[in-house]
Amino acid sequence: MCVERQSDRIDRAARRLTAWLAGTLLFTSPLLAQATPEIQTWNTDNGTRVLFVAAPEIPMVDVRLVFAAGSARDGERSGLASMTAAMLSEGAGDWDADAIADRLDGVGAVLSTDVDRDMATVALRTLTRQPAFDTAVDTFATLIARPTFAPGELERVRQNRLVALRQEDESPRSVGQKALYRAVFGSHPYASDPSGTPESIADLKRAELADFHARHYVGSNAVLAIVGALDRAGAEALARRLVSGLPSGEPAAPLPPVPELADAILKSIDFPSSQTTVLAGQPGMRRGDPDYFALHVGNHILGGSGLVSILMDEIREKRGLSYSTYSYFLPLAQPGPFLMSLQTRNDQAEQARAVMLDTLKRFIDQGPTEEELTAARKNITGGFPLKIASNSNIVQYLAVIGFYDLPLDYLDRFRERIESVTAEQIRDAFARRVHPERLAIVTVGASSTQVEAGSATEQVSLARGTH
Repeated sequence: MCVERQSDRIDRAARRLTAWLAGTLLFTSPLLAQATPEIQTWNTDNGTRVLFVAAPEIPMVDVRLVFAAGSARDGERSGLASMTAAMLSEGAGDWDADAIADRLDGVGAVLSTDVDRDMATVALRTLTRQPAFDTAVDTFATLIARPTFAPGELERVRQNRLVALRQEDESPRSVGQKALYRAVFGSHPYASDPSGTPESIADLKRAELADFHARHYVGSNAVLAIVGALDRAGAEALARRLVSGLPSGEPAAPLPPVPELADAILKSIDFPSSQTTVLAGQPGMRRGDPDYFALHVGNHILGGSGLVSILMDEIREKRGLSYSTYSYFLPLAQPGPFLMSLQTRNDQAEQARAVMLDTLKRFIDQGPTEEELTAARKNITGGFPLKIASNSNIVQYLAVIGFYDLPLDYLDRFRERIESVTAEQIRDAFARRVHPERLAIVTVGASSTQVEAGSATEQVSLARGTH
């Protein structure tokens, strides 16, 4: 049995597709130079919402099918959603994993699956020429509608996941981020990591995956995004072929609200590392939030713009406490996290944490300067065309717009809305939405005792001339 990783198959297929496109000199499209492509939308007979953008210049099509089947739907079986999605390409219909890989690789098609807290995504990129198109489309449709969850393949995927989880336990950043999500979200479904835990993954049964698929991989729980060299009729025909095998079913129930943190939380995790990872966070904002643009622009200034952010200036440039520090909002169906992070030497962890929090408090009190705001607006709007400069970029935006029911003019008005954000709106939004006195803070690194012991060992080594 071939045990080649799915990522290797995807990479190889992507290289073949790119090589073919290089031969045709069709890397770019005049359509994609436009900042606001026209979005067409309709529903299929089984209730799937479709969003489509025609991109006729390149003979290929990108597809993203998203279901409200993310890890927030795991219930008590952490990792159930991600394992279900991972198994789609490991056997479907009459094909085993090798047959599926051969079908896609043989026509240069690229298929991938992914799961976050809100959604499960199945993505396809294929040429529109025959027989590549039909082979890729038929394979995709079979995978989403008739996965077999073969016991042998399930066990192989399970063992691979357990290895990945062990590797994550060796990363202080991964350990810290999982702990922060638990601290921020408590008993809410967003608290658990999509990858699951070693205990939950080891215990998952085939029947549970099949049942999760039957409940969530249905037409009325799906959004289909299509970008490619098709007209409206061709896109409608493609949508029917892709999802006609799914029953209509019922949409997933809305997720529960995310409660605000009542008090500050501080958790220190001992970890044998020379640096301490510091993470701070709290519930932030949801998709479509009225404060989205003010918070987005404000965070760009605070910690989302790399070397020119305020956090980077205060922590790295002025004090040399960390090589990198950042902040971000992750909007979800319910408020996702607002998160700040840095890594620093163990003996500087308290100082770095204090500077990070003081910088946040000062930004909330004072807001950005007009110079900082002008630079942020230019940076965000200037980089926006690159974010929609390819079919794959646009199809991701379409999936987000459809899944979160954002207005169809979201791309049209993005730059206008960024340009209209004022410093006062940023101060007001941050004052109402970000609460430094109620942050969850997680540190992962050597304890003070371990640091002192390490310093003593280093001193002895130096005295002996063995350092």
